[in-house]
Amino acid sequence: MILHHIQSSPNQDSALECALRYADKLDTILLSGSCVNALLEQKWKTALLGRKIILLESDAVARGLRQLLNEYPLINHSEFVEQSLTHEKVITW
Repeated sequence: MILHHIQSSPNQDSALECALRYADKLDTILLSGSCVNALLEQKWKTALLGRKIILLESDAVARGLRQLLNEYPLINHSEFVEQSLTHEKVITW
C-alpha cells in the first residue's frame, strides 16, 4: 500500500490527476494544503469515489471546511506520521 500525499489545488497543477492515474484502489490518498478544496468540486469528488481518502485536519479547519467535508476522515500531524510509517511507501505529488 502506498500513501499518496497531494498538497496543491487541482486547479493549479495536475498532481491530483497524476496521482489518481497511478494509485491502486488499495492505496490511501491524503489531501492537504489547498488540495482539500478539490472536494468542493463534483468532478473531483466523483474521481475520488471508492478510494480511501483522508484529509489533514489543520488544512481543512484553516479553510473553514471541517463541517462541509465531515464525511471524510480528518487526521492530525501525529496521525500523518503514523500513516507514513504504516504504508510501504509515501509519494508526495
